[in-house]
Amino acid sequence: MPETPSTVDGLRAIELSFRPLRDIATGRSVCYLARTQLNTPGLGTLMPETFRPAADASGKSAELFGLEMMQLAESILALKESERNFRWASQELPLSLLRDRTTVEALEKICENYSVSPGSFCFTVPEKTLDEKDDNAAENIAYMRKLGFHVMLTGFGESGCPYIRLSEFLVDYVMLSPAITLYIGKSERSDQAVRSIITFINDLGCEPVADGVKSSTQAEKLYSFGCTYCAGPLSGEYLSLSQLTSF
Repeated sequence: MPETPSTVDGLRAIELSFRPLRDIATGRSVCYLARTQLNTPGLGTLMPETFRPAADASGKSAELFGLEMMQLAESILALKESERNFRWASQELPLSLLRDRTTVEALEKICENYSVSPGSFCFTVPEKTLDEKDDNAAENIAYMRKLGFHVMLTGFGESGCPYIRLSEFLVDYVMLSPAITLYIGKSERSDQAVRSIITFINDLGCEPVADGVKSSTQAEKLYSFGCTYCAGPLSGEYLSLSQLTSF
């Protein structure tokens, strides 16, 4: 993966967009989930599912993540200045960096440099984190939370998900795979299955978050099952920082 310039054809090389996380009970947007797009000179605009594997393969993940974090810190400050009332904004943390304690040290430095509290950040980690065989990822998650950062496991409940392994990772939030949301309302058995997954997450002391929620009916059922937060079309799609701070 080539070195990342600061701008490409007048655009920032790293651009973040944000979608809201909704409190089902109040209908308010309480957090923001960031997504990175990478603008490159030769390949155009790349989304995370394309550029992250390439960054890992070329050893550029740490450099790229550093740029993402600086922009996220700037975005958090801009959101606060625009008087947006929110708890935190998220950023995807690649699994290769989650294993490394120096990543956490770099995060502390960014908080210090930008005067942003750790509690303003949430780091999303993929469901495949549960497949980790050593304790590095789990220990670093626990350490990050001790410092005040939030951590969310995403994609929970996808095919082959090792549910029992969640007990070993002390995350704050668990975001259900959008595939789980599709089962809501199909039958009494499917509703009970979704309810059981949410109960399992709550019983481990984590906050369940539903993704892919399209209707108020789905949201109301999720709330009755014990799920407080949702994301998806009902909550709002991705917006640029300028769009988000303009209203």
